Amino acid sequence: MLAKYSTVRQQASAEIVIKKSRFIGYAKPVETEEEAVAFINEIKQLHKQATHNCSAYVAGERDQFQKASDDGEPSGTAGKPILEVIKHKGLKNVAVVVTRYFGGIMLGAGGLVRAYTDGAVAGIEAAGKIVNVLHREILVDVDYAWYGKLENELHGRGTRIGGIEFTDRVVVRCLPEEHEAEAFAAWITDLTGGQAVLTTGECRYYIEGE
Repeated sequence: MLAKYSTVRQQASAEIVIKKSRFIGYAKPVETEEEAVAFINEIKQLHKQATHNCSAYVAGERDQFQKASDDGEPSGTAGKPILEVIKHKGLKNVAVVVTRYFGGIMLGAGGLVRAYTDGAVAGIEAAGKIVNVLHREILVDVDYAWYGKLENELHGRGTRIGGIEFTDRVVVRCLPEEHEAEAFAAWITDLTGGQAVLTTGECRYYIEGE
């Protein structure tokens, strides 16, 4: 799994008008190629009367799933520009559709490239760019006598906390970044003189800065 990657926060859309043609840019975070294709088909179904529903997506840890569609526009004037916007912004696991309702004025090849580029940018900006950072769950089980010191030290370190359980002991769900999980565990062991019981859990992504 990647230590971190950029994507969009949520599905969103934005509309621009260029020489009477409406361009509606949609963007959505996706985990798989199947999700990307399903989203594109959903937008196509939503805009069945549109002149074109052009699209592109990048999915997979190594960006191994990529596809662009001009959907009837001249070759290379729609899908490729949308894909280039995704790449230029350094995004992964995202699908973008730009829907066009023709307004009666021809734009020419260069005009189409600019229009679909601007439509893709508008959709992505509406969806919001985020950075997902991989964290490792480490459950820290301590006696109540250690909790005050542990809480202060975790706060000082800026460790993300996923929750705290109070029973006969205290269990703190710590979420250090995955690349520093081993060092974090060693730090906790040293801090508590080996009194903490540590359980390593799964990895998952959290949004940077939140």
